[in-house]
Parts: sequence; structure tokens; C-alpha cells
Amino acid sequence: MIVITGAAGFIGSCIVSKFNQQGVTNLILVDDFSAENKKQNYEIKLFYQKINRDEFINWFQNNTNIVDYIIHIGARTDTTEKSVDVLNELNLNYTKAIWEICATSNTPLIYASSAATYGLGEFGYVDDETKINSLKPLNLYGESKNDFDKWALSQKQAPPHWQGLKFFNVYGPNEYHKGRMASVIFHSFHQIKQHGKVKLFKSHNPNYTDGGQLRDFVYVKDVASVIWYLYKNTIKSGIYNLGSGKARTFLDLAKATFNALNHEANIEFVDTPIDIRDKYQYFTEANMQKLIATGYRQSFTTLEEGVSDYVKNYLNTNTYF
Repeated sequence: MIVITGAAGFIGSCIVSKFNQQGVTNLILVDDFSAENKKQNYEIKLFYQKINRDEFINWFQNNTNIVDYIIHIGARTDTTEKSVDVLNELNLNYTKAIWEICATSNTPLIYASSAATYGLGEFGYVDDETKINSLKPLNLYGESKNDFDKWALSQKQAPPHWQGLKFFNVYGPNEYHKGRMASVIFHSFHQIKQHGKVKLFKSHNPNYTDGGQLRDFVYVKDVASVIWYLYKNTIKSGIYNLGSGKARTFLDLAKATFNALNHEANIEFVDTPIDIRDKYQYFTEANMQKLIATGYRQSFTTLEEGVSDYVKNYLNTNTYF
């Protein structure tokens, strides 16, 4: 059995779809399944069993003999979360518990880290494990993810092989439930539909033009493909970046969204809110050489290709992957 946590969420449900596409249905889905707005993410998927996240750790301890692999994507992903207790419970301690059971039961593990661990990128965006103790995340969410990465690297007892994946700006289908935490593409699509224009933040950095802020936007289908590759291949344990490897501007993103809708671009620039202005990232770009060096050969979807697929085949028709 393959366990996928966070299976009712955005990335987790797309991983379930990828495995189903590959003919794999011996899946155990773990999440809080009480949210009605997540139901369509998993209701037509093929799987063996659902387990509530509050019951999973105890279940796993008693059923290690039937679990072959853990893909742990579930987490508190709100980057504005202010409760250290919530983040410690869901992002740090929960993942430690899974790790420790995997280590004693000899179960391979993939878990979700985050590019939020890089902070302002003072040390670059290379997945160099020797620099992890020096990283300075900008929020409590990023700290919780970095705290686990540091803890994992310090452990003498570990799963037989494991990977922590630093997700960059993931976008794509099945994020309908995420509200304000949904991708910029999702919000741009709805702004165009409702108002005929997109609002982007002005630049408050003289080195960047308005809309010229750069991010590594990675399509969720590419994320799922990488996880399938890791599942099928035993590579060196450690922490790996997972982005497209190519930074693109928010202006590029907005224009791609207009193009996908056959609308003429109409972009308005607004001030970045004061409370996030001093923590605003103007550039992120995943160095993907570490993963590529393991033998991963699939090309990453361009921003234009990904936005077009997402808008035309999912957002426009309210379809799920």
C-alpha cells in the first residue's frame, strides 16, 4: 500500500491522479475529509481506503506491515499562519512521527518541504544541505519547514531512502478550495472574468520594474511527475528543489492568462501592502541540477503551456484533475 497524506488537498490530490493514471490504485488517502469544498478533489479517484489525519499516526504504528511507501504532502500551508503551536503540531511534530515510524519499519518516505525556507535568497536557491542551518525564512510557515529539514538531516536513524522536496510556486488544477492562498493564476483568471483586468503589485525595489518581480512557477502536473519518478527510482536520500528551474515575471504570468482567455491584456498596478513589503521576495528560481543529476529527464512545462492548459481545460470548465 502507498500512503498519500494531504490527499484531499491541491498537490496531494494531483499526485493521486498521477498514480491512478499509471494504473496504481492501492492507495491509502490521509487528510481531514470533513471539508465539503475539497470533496471533488478525491471523490472520483481510485483508492483502497481513507483515513482521517488525526487517526493516521496510530493506524500507521499498528499497520506498518502493509505500508510500502509514504508520500507525506499534508501540512498547514497557510504562509500567514501566526500560531506556532498549530505549525509545530501539523508541520513539525506530525512529520517527525511519520519519519520515526518509517525509520523503524524500513518504509521509504517522500515529504514536502518548501522554497519558503530560502527566505530572501541570501544564500541562493541551491539545494545544498550544508547551507540549511544558515537559511532565514521570512515567516513561521517557512521556519516550520526548515526546522523539520534540519531535524531530518541530524537524525542517525532514517527511512531506508527518503527525499524532502522544496516546492516552489506550484499552480494548477484542484486548488479551488484554497481561497486567498490559491495561485496568482487562479486569482488572475477570476479577476479577468469579473473585472476584465488583473491587479499586480507595484515594485518597491529600484532593481525591478512594476510586474517585473520574478518567481519560479511550477505546474502541479510536473510536481506529480517528479514524485512518480522518485517512487519508481531509488535515488540518494536528501533534500531536493522542485521548481521549473526558470524564473518568470508576474507580468509574463498575467499576459499568459489573458492569452489563454483570448482577452487583450489589461493590467493595473497597486501598492504592495505595508505589512508584507519588507518581506516581499523579488526573485526565486530553483536550481534543479541536483534532481537532474539523479537521472530525471522529463522537461518542465513552460509558464505559457501550463497556464494555457490550466485555464482552458480546468478553470474555464470548473474541471478537476
